[in-house]
This record gives sequence, structure tokens and C-alpha cells, in this order.
Amino acid sequence: MVKKSDVLKEKVKAIDFDRISTVADLVEAYKDSSVQSRALATCAIVYEKALADKSRPTIVLGLAGPLVAAGLRKVIADMVKYGIVDAIVTIGAIPYQDFYQARGYHHWKTSPRTDDLALRELFIDRIYDTLVDENKFRETDAYIGKVAGKLEPRGYSSREFMSILGKECAKDESSILGNAYKYNVPVFVPALNDSSIGIGLTGLYVERRKAGKEFMRIDPIRDNWELTQLKINSEKTGVIYVGGGVPKNYIQQTEVICETLGYDKGGHHYAIQITQDTPQWGGLSGCTFEEAQSWGKINREADKSVAYVEASIGLSLMVGYVLQKKLWKGRKRLSYDWDGDTLKSVKQVPLKL
Repeated sequence: MVKKSDVLKEKVKAIDFDRISTVADLVEAYKDSSVQSRALATCAIVYEKALADKSRPTIVLGLAGPLVAAGLRKVIADMVKYGIVDAIVTIGAIPYQDFYQARGYHHWKTSPRTDDLALRELFIDRIYDTLVDENKFRETDAYIGKVAGKLEPRGYSSREFMSILGKECAKDESSILGNAYKYNVPVFVPALNDSSIGIGLTGLYVERRKAGKEFMRIDPIRDNWELTQLKINSEKTGVIYVGGGVPKNYIQQTEVICETLGYDKGGHHYAIQITQDTPQWGGLSGCTFEEAQSWGKINREADKSVAYVEASIGLSLMVGYVLQKKLWKGRKRLSYDWDGDTLKSVKQVPLKL
């Protein structure tokens, strides 16, 4: 028989700003609060455990949503810089808008009630309460096409092409792609066609097709194999999903690919999601980690947590907690050695900033 005293053990504590000075302090206070603040703190705890795990799990970050437009560009870049993420799977809009900003262009504040037909006349695009210059977007599309046009006409993984674009951004210390290139963090974009990067490459495709010339192309199945090799070469893995969509499913399905190829890795050992998607609609974006366990995608004994909170708030607070507590200290960086589509080796190297 369970006693009342066995259940009523931990008190909810009021958030006390007399004791809070930093983001880390706030998230610490969230640990004793309730609802989504405590859920977010639990995500931070899972992240902390993954970073402290002596088996050195590979942490894969899945990104969906208007995160660069929302002001999270440097937050994500710092995750790369400080070695608290080892690989990224993202929608195309995030590296594209990162590249757009690396070229010196900007996102601008507006109201979500702005006259959109008037914006169209000005060739300005709206992303909720944020604006971008369509002329600058088209310049950037064309520039990406020119970069691709200089490449050997063969198949490239998105990881390989993102590294090429990252080299173009290497001088921008706030760039996601620039930092990924600098610190050898692979970036995969499985739905690359569905972005302005895809628009730029379509321009190249049409130009070369008319001229009867060969051109570079993105090989999405090569992406599958490359990301799967990261999993095969890891003793443990942790996943962080910001939003859901293609990146979440893509990372999840590496477990299934591993099994079909004869490598049963036992599912991801740490799992975090910051999302507004809920499970009752049956889509993968809102799928719970418990449901994913039925597929073998999440380990039976995984540390896992979901916070139902908008990403510009949730990711900022969780990463702020990790960075301000310096949880990255003492953790080595992974260094990948690729030979075409083959991951030759993964080494742990000192974390140099």
C-alpha cells in the first residue's frame, strides 16, 4: 500500500528573483517549479547528463522552424563553437538564412499585422514578425548557384555541400555554417530542395541543362549513409530536437537503417525535444519518445524530456544554462575524417576555442 507521505515528498518552490541573477540561475529555479518551466529544466538536466557521460555520446541536433529569423543564429553557432553538439540535421531555411546574414544582409522587425500586399510591391518577404529583402534573397540564391557551378560535376552529399558553403562563411564568428566548417561539425540538410538553397541550385540546373553541360547534384541517399555512419561509430548518442519535421524523422530513422544493415545500436540514449507539436495528431513532429521506443529509435533506459515551449524561448534558456554553467569544459571535440562518402575515423581532440 502506497502511503500519502511516500507521494508528497517534493514541494513546488516559488521562483524567487531575489536569488536569480543569470539565465543559469533561472533554469535552476525552474527545476522546482511546475508545468513547462520544470519540463524545460528537465531538458537541461538531460543535456547536462549527456555532456557529463564519460562514454562521450555523440550529440546530434535536429533543427526546424524559423530559428535564424527568430534571433537564434549565434545561440546555435555557440553550440557548435563550444562543442556541445557534434552534428546537425536541419531544414534548408536555417543554413540558407545563416548564409544570407554572413553575406552582410539582415532580418528586420515588423508587426505580424503588416500589410502584406504592400510588402509584395516593395519586394519584401514576411516571416511572421520579421522581414527580409527579396532582392537580397535572390542575389544570395544566385551566389549559391555560382559557388555550386565551380564544383566538379558529380554527386555531393548535403554534408559535403554545407561544408563548402561554410568555408565561404568562415570569417563570420556568428555563422552556424562558418563555425561548423571551422570545427569540423557535419551539417546535413535532407530536404535541401525545399529551401532557397534549392532555388539557387535549380537555377544552375536549368543553366547547365540548356548548355548541355554536366553539373553538380545533391545525392540524398548518400546523406542517409553518411549520417548512419556517425551512429555506427558512436558508443552512445544523444539527440536534441528543436521543432520536429524532417530533421527529427531523419535522425530517428538512422536507428532503423543501422538495424537493417546489421548494426543494432540500441536506440538513442539521451533525448530532448523543444516543440509546440503535440502527439494526438499522429505526426512524427509531435511523436513522444515513448512512441519512438516502439520502433527501437530511443533506448529502453534513455534519459529523455520534452518541453512544450516556443523555440526562441526554450532553446535560448537551455543553451544559456549549459554555457553559463560551463558544462562544456573538459569535454573533447569529435573530429571526423571523411573520404568521399566513407567515414574513415572519428577522433576525440581537445576543445580549442
